[in-house]
Amino acid sequence: MAVKIRLKRIGAKKAPFYRVVVADSRYPRNGRFIDEVGYFNPLTKPEEIKIDADKVSAWLKNGAQPTDTVKALLKKSGIVK
Repeated sequence: MAVKIRLKRIGAKKAPFYRVVVADSRYPRNGRFIDEVGYFNPLTKPEEIKIDADKVSAWLKNGAQPTDTVKALLKKSGIVK
């Protein structure tokens, strides 16, 4: 099972809000997920990023691969260098 840390889009049309989730890579973007580890709101100034560092580091140690966007968010929030 290939596990990814990725964004799940929620929110209204033209008003995106994302949850950072851990999911099997075979499931669709907004489908089933294993664990929710945070959220990202791009509409606020500055962008609001809230990610549970303990959960993310545990998943990364277990072999979960973050997507490029999530990797950038983790760097911006200071969890990954």
